[in-house]
Parts: sequence; C-alpha cells; structure tokens
Amino acid sequence: MLLPTTLVGSYPQPDWLIDRATLAGRPPPRVRAKELWRIAPEFLEEAQNDATLLAIRAQESAGVDIITDGEMRRESYSNRFATALEGLDIDNPAVVLSRGGKPDLVPRVIGPLRRKHAVEAGDVRFLRANTERKIKITVPGPFTMAMQAKDFFYGDDAKMAMAYAACVNEEIRDLVEAGADYVQIDEPYMQARADQARAFGIEALDRALDGIKVPTIIHLCFGYAALVKNKPPGYAFLTELEASRVSQVSIETAQPDLDLSVLTRLPSKMIVLGVIDLGNEAVETPEIVAARIERALPHVPAERIVVAPDCGLKYLARDAAYGKMRSMVEGAKIVRARLNKAREFQMA
Repeated sequence: MLLPTTLVGSYPQPDWLIDRATLAGRPPPRVRAKELWRIAPEFLEEAQNDATLLAIRAQESAGVDIITDGEMRRESYSNRFATALEGLDIDNPAVVLSRGGKPDLVPRVIGPLRRKHAVEAGDVRFLRANTERKIKITVPGPFTMAMQAKDFFYGDDAKMAMAYAACVNEEIRDLVEAGADYVQIDEPYMQARADQARAFGIEALDRALDGIKVPTIIHLCFGYAALVKNKPPGYAFLTELEASRVSQVSIETAQPDLDLSVLTRLPSKMIVLGVIDLGNEAVETPEIVAARIERALPHVPAERIVVAPDCGLKYLARDAAYGKMRSMVEGAKIVRARLNKAREFQMA
C-alpha cells in the first residue's frame, strides 16, 4: 500500500489501569515502578489484556494499517525489557544524568548481561491472535539501554552496549517467531548522545539486527512532547543510519518542524514520517496532516514513506489520541488519492 499508517508504539493507557497523573508527573521510569498500576497483582495481566484489546480496536476503528499492542503492559517504553535481564541490580539503583541533564534512577550493571527468557513474545502472540492486520512490536535499543544504566562490570560503554545488543537480538528472534511482521527498536538516546552513538551505536544496532529477516525500524526522537517542549529543527544523529542494517527510520517532523531535505541522505531506507504533533491535544485536520506528508515528497518518494505520529501517544488523553490517529489516517488517504490521480493523468 502507498503511504501505510502505523503508530510509533504506545497508545494511552486507561486511567483505570495505571495512575496517569503520577505517570505524567515523573520522568519515564528506568527501574520498575509497580506503584503506578491501579490493579491488584493477581488481576493485572487480565486487565492489561483488556486494555490491549481496547488499543487494538481503536487502531482498527481509526483505519491504521500496521497495528501495535499500544504498549499497555509497560510502565515506560524501555524498563519492562531492560529490567528483565540477568546481570542487573534493580533494587539498589544508581544515579546518572538523563538525556535532559537531570538525575535519573537507573539499574546497576553488576555482571554479564544475559536474557533469562523471552519478555515480549507473549505480547506478540496476544496481538497476533486479536487482529488480522499487519502487526509491529517495539523493543528498547541497546545503545539507549546502555545510556540508561550504570556500569559496574564491563568498564566500557561500548562493551556494555554490545552485551545489550546480544540480548535484544535474542528477543527479536523470539518476537518474529511469535508472529511479528515488523520489529521496531527505540533509540532516542542516539540523538541525545550523538558522539557516543557515532562511536559505537551503529555497531550495537547491527548486532541487535543480526540475522533478522522481517522489516526493522529504528525510532529516533527528541523525547515525549509532554515532557520536552522545545525541540530543535534537526537531528544530531540521523544520516549515519544509512550505513546500518535497519530497513526503516522513524523520525519526528511535526512538532520540531524538521528540515526534510536531510531525508535525501537516507536513500536506501524507508522513512516512518512523524506527522502528528504531540505537543498539544488539539486534533489536526486531515488537510494539515496531508500538508505535512507532502512536505517530504520533494525529498523522498511516496513509495518509501510510512505515515505515523511523531512519537508515542502514551501521554495524550484518549479522545485526543484517537482523534489525532483518525486524522493521520484520513490525511494519508488525501495524499494517496492525489498521487494516484496524478499518476493516472500522466498515463492517460
């Protein structure tokens, strides 16, 4: 399909499932934050299943082409997987600086990082069983997890990132076997720590993708719009991804008003084009979304564009998130129709 639509990953969790006010009032957790859940532990999985079904049906109702699970089972995009690994002390967290320069509680790496078991394969099986559309699952990237931990074992950030990459690779293999059509790696810290990303980020990414046959996506962003308001007009780390194994690159363009000429420097990659501004809850019209999509067309052909929000919808109110998602789908339809009409005219 020309200009297929998808989410970056997350959809708003219901307030009956998680304490959204507390979630919004704190940075995304790097260690566990079980206190956020409103449901008793013995009923939590059932409640998360119900919330996931709501997220799936909302995406289907809006007309989204590639469905995610909405990340309903996660306290943050990264901590569910990152805290499930062997070699960590998550009960006695360390402090590092966040990407915004503020103190952040993170796991301490105290031994060899190993994946004890599949973490998200059950999420994929549940998603696959409840939609007939193409499905995507997201995992935190090895570079970002290395930046969200404190090393007391490896003595070298690059070695630690490669150890995380081996864990991610094992996880992705299980996610594909469980039925994932697409797998997305979230790597926001590549933008925030560009010099380190240039030193070893691509190597870690490629190790995580070694032997993976399904289409893969890397998501770069400037941070959740609910937490980061002023965003730069360009990425500090982006075009370096042309040399990587990843097949698609997911970026923000709506809120930061990105200079899209940079896309000419990613000629072999599909572009997951962020066209929904998550900095406010006002629902864009489909025409506004269409104009944002068309901004990219002088720099990348429509055949290489996937339409998405800038980032995850996690922090939006559910009605705003649904409205924005619906406008995204309708905006893509507008551009698709215009392109098809122009091509028919050229062939006549």
